[in-house]
Amino acid sequence: MKTLAIVSYTAESVNSYYNQIESLFSDKISIEKYALEDLKNHKEINIDADVLLIPSYHLFNKIKGNVSSNTELLFADRTISKSGMDKIKRIKKDFRVVLIDESPEMTEQMISTIYQLGARHIQLTSYWADDSNDDDKIFIILGQSDYTPKASREIINVGNSLLDINTIIDIGMKFDLFSVLDRKDVVRSYKEIETANFGLLKIMGVTNSRESQLDILLQAIDAGVIGVDASGDIFLYNEIARDIVKKGNEHVINNNVLKLLPEIPFGYTLENWKPVEEKIIKINGCDVVVSVNPLLHSKKMYGAVAIIRKYSDLEKKEYLLRKKLIGKGYVAKYDFKDIFGKSNAITECKNIAKRMSKSNSSVLITGETGTGKELFAQAIHNNSLRKEYQFVAVNCGAFPESLLESELFGYEEGAFTGARKGGKPGLFELAHKGTLFLDEITEMPMSLQVKLLRVLQEREVVRLGGGRRIHVDIRIIAATNKGIKEMVEMGEFRQDLFYRLNVLPLKIPPLRDRREDIIGLVEYMKTTFDSEFTLTERAKEFLSEYSWNGNVRELRNCVEYLVNLGLNEIDDKDIPIDYEDRAIGTKLFLPEQDAMTEFLENTGGNLRKYIFVLEELKNAYINNKRIGRRSISEIARKKNIFISEQEVRTVLLNLERYKMAEINTGRGGTVITDFGIKALNYLSKG
Repeated sequence: MKTLAIVSYTAESVNSYYNQIESLFSDKISIEKYALEDLKNHKEINIDADVLLIPSYHLFNKIKGNVSSNTELLFADRTISKSGMDKIKRIKKDFRVVLIDESPEMTEQMISTIYQLGARHIQLTSYWADDSNDDDKIFIILGQSDYTPKASREIINVGNSLLDINTIIDIGMKFDLFSVLDRKDVVRSYKEIETANFGLLKIMGVTNSRESQLDILLQAIDAGVIGVDASGDIFLYNEIARDIVKKGNEHVINNNVLKLLPEIPFGYTLENWKPVEEKIIKINGCDVVVSVNPLLHSKKMYGAVAIIRKYSDLEKKEYLLRKKLIGKGYVAKYDFKDIFGKSNAITECKNIAKRMSKSNSSVLITGETGTGKELFAQAIHNNSLRKEYQFVAVNCGAFPESLLESELFGYEEGAFTGARKGGKPGLFELAHKGTLFLDEITEMPMSLQVKLLRVLQEREVVRLGGGRRIHVDIRIIAATNKGIKEMVEMGEFRQDLFYRLNVLPLKIPPLRDRREDIIGLVEYMKTTFDSEFTLTERAKEFLSEYSWNGNVRELRNCVEYLVNLGLNEIDDKDIPIDYEDRAIGTKLFLPEQDAMTEFLENTGGNLRKYIFVLEELKNAYINNKRIGRRSISEIARKKNIFISEQEVRTVLLNLERYKMAEINTGRGGTVITDFGIKALNYLSKG
């Protein structure tokens, strides 16, 4: 849906124009509203509508910095209501009258309009130019005014200014809604306003002249139009149709369409009184999309109208629409240069991702929460052959099943309760020629996994409530922080879909596996916050030793906290992390030293068994698995380590006692803690 932005000096006048346009064009135009004060206070506001409606160039000059260069300008002609004009006509002859409007230039314009509407019996002056102190004057205000004098003898409020008919027509033309202007409620609204455009009003229907309206419509519509009467004789044939058919008017008008253009399915519609939905035919060797609709009134057939478009033009139009959407958020902002790090782990990962960028195959990104999976997805897109097209991202876990389906596949009008008029394209369609990023893919319900698999196989989507197959050319990048292979084995994720997605696997290393990058990341992040704090050696050591289970995202939150402290120097005690949540390195802090001493005293000669169990718990943690005593016993047997299931149980209970592990009930298994990982590192190094 195209967008119209309305800007005026006050919110009151903006709302007046909005109500007028909304009553005329209903839900056929998306409308944005801005008052001058809003734009002054929020310099970051960017008006990126298709058309900007504004009452004067003087006002536009004040806000042009907020307006996109792609936005068309439409300067409004204003008038007043008939009731307001009647009040002015009742003012006695030769009375001195001061008019108050929102600005000097708008006041001058309205004075001209009022004189043109026949109020020449009074002496009108502008409030902004009136410097006399004579109280023997009448003041006319438009709506509510902040400039209303308190000492005036009489104040006449003629209501808010309204859009004149020529402006309404301009809006209809710019949004291809000219035919709407013939509705009875629209015509009735014309009668409620005064206008100086008498000739234009006459053209618009007061005299019921339709030929001029039809001519304007045919010139404005962006498709070929061919109209026939009930016998099939052509009476309507616009310029775009002529360009497609390659025949002049003299060879078409009044000729029978069934003989002249048998490829267009007029015969079915004329015979059955039923429409023909969009289908592709060939005219002069070109693919043409055509639809035919009957002209019915009072149960009588008057003929039919065909709408024809070159298929290439239709694709171009869809591409331009998608390109506009890029400015509304469907764009990848990050590149590989935005992925900071010099460690071998992240460098190798970036090199692999760069090679993947050149392919059109699906990518499956795995990694813990906060490692930057979407960052990598955007970088891959921006280095691919699809970088000029859309990057559309959706979190599969953020929507309920029904809503996710409509978001992905779109829907037709009337598909379900609440479906908006005209339907809605899905994200697959919006991502055409570009990349669709499916984050948290493992959260997608099984029913949608089947549909996704079909899209990947057929490269076609069908909207909810529709039957038309829509071709899509997209690249899929999926991501998850869960063990997707294990989910496949357990039947929680479709195996066939997994193989479709896992063509190019990419595993993002956690921050604990690239510790040499941590301090560099802190220095990089603090510059983004425009901060200059320094780290003590203790703080650097602490940050490097911490586990960072939330990875880069957690580190960024920590840096933001430190920035807001306002300190020039950051020590380890300033870092917002509790001791029990701290590092996985080998250095133990005082509470940890005491716990470790007690642990070693009680384990005695079974230390090797404890190290073995901790190692298996750590491996399970890294691979995002849950593991229990039975599984640990089986692993021990395969590795020829003699430890019974009962011994494993005792070890796990002791590890939980010393806060090195957490035992979950049922199938939750046992999970190693940060202190458990740190203890393992300490014990392994002797």
